[in-house]
Amino acid sequence: MSDRVERLRAARSATILAFESSCDETAVAVVRDGREVLANQILSQIDRHAVFGGVVPEIASRMHVEALDPLLDAALNEAGMTLAGIDAVAVTCGPGLVGALLTGVSYAKALAYARDLPLVAVNHIEGHVSANYLAHPELEPPFACLVASGGHSHIVLVERYGEYRLLGQTLDDAAGEAFDKVARVLDIPYPGGPLLDKLAEEGDENRYRFPHPHTPGKYDFSFSGLKTAVINQAHNLRQQGEEIAAADFAASFRRAVVDALVGKSVAAAVEAGATALAAAGGVAANRLLRRELVRRGEQAGLRVFLPPVALCTDNAAMIGSAAFYRLMRGETAALDLNALPSLRMFS
Repeated sequence: MSDRVERLRAARSATILAFESSCDETAVAVVRDGREVLANQILSQIDRHAVFGGVVPEIASRMHVEALDPLLDAALNEAGMTLAGIDAVAVTCGPGLVGALLTGVSYAKALAYARDLPLVAVNHIEGHVSANYLAHPELEPPFACLVASGGHSHIVLVERYGEYRLLGQTLDDAAGEAFDKVARVLDIPYPGGPLLDKLAEEGDENRYRFPHPHTPGKYDFSFSGLKTAVINQAHNLRQQGEEIAAADFAASFRRAVVDALVGKSVAAAVEAGATALAAAGGVAANRLLRRELVRRGEQAGLRVFLPPVALCTDNAAMIGSAAFYRLMRGETAALDLNALPSLRMFS
């Protein structure tokens, strides 16, 4: 196996079959050389979980099991190849829901063993960062990146491929969690964050005033207090018999979150000496966030890179991209690889 890995490293080329099953999307992709997507198949479970108002882990795991075989066939068909053309297998090993992760990890390990292929374990958050490599062939480290999703809000400096330095992070709720919780208060159905963003496009962001949280760390985030203030204001308005202008409320809340994310990300990137700023994760699909990152980033002299919306949400192509650079560093996983639901990028 080590000889095969060394040959791939010497050639600086590999076609990777990647799996992602950390939450409620089952995804299989084929990625060449970390930059070219040959296939990207995704099966969303949103409709199945919407009736419960959120992801049910047991249902997610069972659906992953059912979906992996047909998605693998679809991905290979889309790429126009068979398993004989695959050089390595990659899989998300964490963070995420433990049962959901286990389905992908077990499937990838079995396939790697059966085909005698190198196995590469990928951190889901590193995958999100790497989505930018697929969208922007010219992007190379070093650069700063805002990672914002349902469970994560980080500002990282990508110093080299696979090497990261933490510049700031959330101290409590992530931005995506705050969006989802405020969406429930406004009776917006699951998935709340994207629908709140859509509603906010129609609203007046100056109608309601919400606090901008302060944190001990210059580039850290805190959204728990903001979320609580917004929820309390909504309850108070209802108790007073006042009708909430939902679009204005959503827009005002969105503005407060985006100002915090963008302001600190741009400032952290500049102080770190970065010349480029990227975004990653589900919240990177937020319309206002994308507009403000470009506007304020370019004002600060930064080149701004945004992945297309399809690569902001969970997908396996981003895992294949991250895996390529791990493979080029000789970093492969053993067949005792386990799901790591609390896996961190930083100690």
